[in-house]
Amino acid sequence: MTDVDSAAVSRRGILAAPAALALASAASAVQAQAPAPAAPAPTHVLGGGASGTIFHTVETRYGRVQGIANGTIKQFKGIPYGAPTGGAQRFMPPRPPQPWSGVLECIGYRPISPQTPADLRSDYAMMIMWDRHVGCGGMGEDVLSLNIWTPSVNDNAKRPVLVSFHGGGWETGSGNGPGYDGAQLARFGDAVVVTVNHRLSSFGYLDLASVGAPPEFAFAGVTGVMDMVASLEWVRDNIAAFGGDPGKVMIFGQSGGGAKTSALMGTPAAAGLFHRAAVQSGSMLRFASREQGEHNARALLAAAGIPAARAADLQKLSWQELLAAQVQAAATPGVSFTPVLDGKYLTHNPFDPVAPSATANVPMIISTTLEDAALRLTNFDLDEGALQALLTQRFGASATDALALYRARYPKKSPFLVQAQAFTDATARRNATLQAERKAALGAAPAYLYLWAWPTPAFNGKFGAVHGIDVSASFHNYRDGTVDVGTQPGRLMCDRLASAWVAFARTGDPNCEAIPHWAPYNATERPTMVFDTETTAENDPRGEIRRFWDAHAPAG
Repeated sequence: MTDVDSAAVSRRGILAAPAALALASAASAVQAQAPAPAAPAPTHVLGGGASGTIFHTVETRYGRVQGIANGTIKQFKGIPYGAPTGGAQRFMPPRPPQPWSGVLECIGYRPISPQTPADLRSDYAMMIMWDRHVGCGGMGEDVLSLNIWTPSVNDNAKRPVLVSFHGGGWETGSGNGPGYDGAQLARFGDAVVVTVNHRLSSFGYLDLASVGAPPEFAFAGVTGVMDMVASLEWVRDNIAAFGGDPGKVMIFGQSGGGAKTSALMGTPAAAGLFHRAAVQSGSMLRFASREQGEHNARALLAAAGIPAARAADLQKLSWQELLAAQVQAAATPGVSFTPVLDGKYLTHNPFDPVAPSATANVPMIISTTLEDAALRLTNFDLDEGALQALLTQRFGASATDALALYRARYPKKSPFLVQAQAFTDATARRNATLQAERKAALGAAPAYLYLWAWPTPAFNGKFGAVHGIDVSASFHNYRDGTVDVGTQPGRLMCDRLASAWVAFARTGDPNCEAIPHWAPYNATERPTMVFDTETTAENDPRGEIRRFWDAHAPAG
């Protein structure tokens, strides 16, 4: 969820409440009658048995695909929406997949874009299982695939469609990772869930045109965005056969996925392909400039030992060699491979100086977590004196006043978490607020703002409400460690956010019985949903802290 505007944070529904009320009512009635017999338990909880049809086949525009049933959910993994992108197709716009005959087995994941694994020494990476992306389907350049979870197929059900773009900045992650498994959200919300794989980092955002590469490389700085648009075109053309409504498509993503969602809001070719959008801790306001794109391209060429005049020779490298050059180039100060404002495919920044007019009628959800920035911090033993010194080093003379504000509101927060809040408030949260303000200022479709304040109990609670812990809740993946592995409090948080998610996908309005009334954002009252143990709707929560950072915004 890397944002070219922010260095502090980077990585990266439904109708449960009516059901709960019905259950509560039924329970009251049962108390006055004889006890009802318990429902029979599943007999094959670990597999080995099934009821009904096991395999399901769906016709797409390119050929038939076969998925497998898991309980009431049918899952299709690794459906190609584009052709391979290696060799002479490296750095080129995506092409449709080659049609196939027979039935394509889509039971296992396909390869993901080349990347380095998450560091096994990082508690944060282990908590969100980021190391599990590498290995789920392998790695390479035949990466344009998507995964689908749906309650039914071939029945014209017209369910809402939730399309997830994964986190990991613009350089790591995949739609195959365990945190993006869409089965529980599809089951909980009676919805169709899609996750997408696409090109990353230098494979998708190497602006070779800026260094004089031949004309066929004109879009090399934006091909990853073009991939995502191609995936949405595939959804438009094929999702009805999987039980989805192509007129009710919600795109969403956290961290890098939020930045991708922000980018798609401002991509002319994407307009009309989706109808709601949600950005979680990834509010990107600006694309990289051509100057930045040139800096990045020259750094990679130097790492690969190829002169700019022979930039096309990069297509001759193996993907392993290109990845190695990318990693070496990324050690150069200021190098980060992200979409470039090329003036052709990407013609304006997504949310600067204003929100995009082409998607003015697309409602949005925009969010941050209370301690987003904790993902990159490891100084858990920070004490109050060191906190003061650290804030002074980062923010200068304003640090003392800032710390006083935090301690007035959070007297018992650890210095580590106060530090994380300050780093988040000064940068990434300001971007989210600006994005919501600019969206609301269009006076068209609304923006809804939320703050996730519920801290994860994982790793003894040391991370607080850290970056990414609302991903599990939005997918209703209550088994995840970030939401406490199926405990009642964590499951309740999943119910709340997932209920809002599916309500938003279905209607464009996140209001539902699982949460208090959620008003659209405006820059006067600043209504915000605060997801916590007690989930509340508040006007301008933490307003004194927001106003402080508005007045003391860090340079750059």
